[in-house]
Amino acid sequence: MQLRYNFRITPDAAQRTALAQAFGCARVVFNDGLRLRQQAREAGEKYVSDGDLSKMVITRAKATPERAWLGEVSSAVLQQALADLNVAYRNFFASVTGKRKGRKIATPRFRSRKDNRQAIRFARNARFKVLDNGRLRLPKIGDLPVRWSRTLPSDPSSVTIIKDAAGRYFASFVVQTGGDEVLPPVDSEVGIDLGLTHFAVMSDGTKVTAPKFLRRAARKLKRLQQALSRKQKGSNRRKKAVVQVARAHARVADTRRDWQHKLSTAIIRDNQAVYVEDLCVLGLGRTRLAKSVHDAGWAAFTGMLEYKATRYGRTFGRVDRFFPSTRMCSDCGRINDKMALNVREWDCLCGRHHDRDVNAAINIKAAGQADFNDRGAQVRPGLVPAPRSEAVTHPDVACSTRSVEGLSVL
Repeated sequence: MQLRYNFRITPDAAQRTALAQAFGCARVVFNDGLRLRQQAREAGEKYVSDGDLSKMVITRAKATPERAWLGEVSSAVLQQALADLNVAYRNFFASVTGKRKGRKIATPRFRSRKDNRQAIRFARNARFKVLDNGRLRLPKIGDLPVRWSRTLPSDPSSVTIIKDAAGRYFASFVVQTGGDEVLPPVDSEVGIDLGLTHFAVMSDGTKVTAPKFLRRAARKLKRLQQALSRKQKGSNRRKKAVVQVARAHARVADTRRDWQHKLSTAIIRDNQAVYVEDLCVLGLGRTRLAKSVHDAGWAAFTGMLEYKATRYGRTFGRVDRFFPSTRMCSDCGRINDKMALNVREWDCLCGRHHDRDVNAAINIKAAGQADFNDRGAQVRPGLVPAPRSEAVTHPDVACSTRSVEGLSVL
């Protein structure tokens, strides 16, 4: 399977200038290609093909005085910008025709130099190279120092240079991993019920308290946001304040991601099969609990479990969101009436006393095992884990009662 390995890079002043120029040229080529296709559509002309578009916005544009500076950056960066535009159009057409699942995708939008995230990509034919001294050599940019935290399992097929809102630079390598990472089999399986008070409740009774990284950093973020609001628009002090706010948010996101990686790795290592509930995160993000839902980061966590299960030879399944795991008795199977969120424990008519979240986790495990055994495949399997930008829920699908009931009170 293909994986991404992200590393921090520290370019010097000249390299930062070269990267800024590459970001700008890639953005101009993308916008020029999008503008030409929009003009052709408005004029009723034929859709501009990928090859013709490349000739018009790159080859011929370099010969004009207005776009002569496009020749100062690597042509691979410009070609990849057009490749991104072509992929965006193909995704849009597939969404309109119904070939692409999920919510509808709009037409590509113009890129702005004020976007928080800037990125360029070098494919294998761009002749980028990881040198013996650990530096990353990029054409017309130079040798970038890389902070290696681990070695790459294979030669990368591409590298993306990213500048985030906090002004940090990253190199994201795409590598191919083999099947030598499969972990030895174990006997245990687990069902996981996700919540807010307890981030994850396991079917074996283990409860993981929600760290609430955003809530813990709320006081500092409030102070930085207030300082930003007092700065005059367009001033240098306002630009510095924007970076300070972005760095504070990046610190929260990095801490959450690191914690989720450690927890997901431990779960996959200790269990042969992992079953979770397919929560309607998109719908829950529109409720009064939206801030807590986004702070929890359930979608990112389940995505980690999914790709790590595929990588290490484990089983991962999603139980349908309409499955009444909270109201069903894990002992007799009786489905009881709806209960309020403040009811954390309840008694079934069969005489069994249940902890609300532990009972839901047990039912999720049982439902996942039943579906897996009936079909002989993973519950709602996916050949390749979807990227975060594509793992979405259709906006017209209403959240199930179970999706709301599974939340713990704040």
